[in-house]
Amino acid sequence: MTSQKKLKKEAKVKTVYPEIQNIPLSKKRKFQKRLLKWYSESGRDLPWRRTEDPYKVLVSEMMLQQTQVDRVIPKFHEFLQKYPTIQELAKAHPDDVRKTWYPLGYNIRPYRLHGIACETMERYGGNIPSEENELLSMKGIGRYTAGAIQSFAFQKDAAILDTNVIRVLHRIFIGKGDPQKQKPTLWMLSEKLIPKGKGYDFNQGLMDFGAMVCTARKPFCLLCPMRDICHTVSFHE
Repeated sequence: MTSQKKLKKEAKVKTVYPEIQNIPLSKKRKFQKRLLKWYSESGRDLPWRRTEDPYKVLVSEMMLQQTQVDRVIPKFHEFLQKYPTIQELAKAHPDDVRKTWYPLGYNIRPYRLHGIACETMERYGGNIPSEENELLSMKGIGRYTAGAIQSFAFQKDAAILDTNVIRVLHRIFIGKGDPQKQKPTLWMLSEKLIPKGKGYDFNQGLMDFGAMVCTARKPFCLLCPMRDICHTVSFHE
């Protein structure tokens, strides 16, 4: 990035995202260090974390949309047993893919996944791309899924923002207002917080922390390692 472009980007952050600009560097560093430590000690052992195969990562991310982890695990194994490669999935009939998907629900997902498989075969020779613009150009892949594939399959420092990440970042760094109306700010914050070269562990840690500690209902604030730097805790004490 040229110095001129960098200055323009920094000016944009100051103008559009003042909440981010005012966060002390020391708080960012504490959050990064504590989250990575917490994840190394308490992160979940999930089957899709034992692979860097972009296809398997894609399958897991599609299944995890609006579905609990415990329901996804057995179906993840079953699905990959039937469709072990993206080539096998692309060859299958879409209705057969939906039947294999059952009973996860939200049944547009298997059709989208099958469409992505076919598009990958047609455009990329069966290799899921690693670049954000190429991923986003594919029907059925949005910004979160693109970031997850880049981060978890290709070890890139790409930002993610799902329900858990929104909750964690909003509570700790902003603490007021409607987080759903602050998504542009939270996307930028998610991007800025990733420690260089640590995108995989940092992003997995964010999601686990939101699922296990900073939960939607009855968060474990008393035991939270972020308690002393959390805006939401400070607002309610």
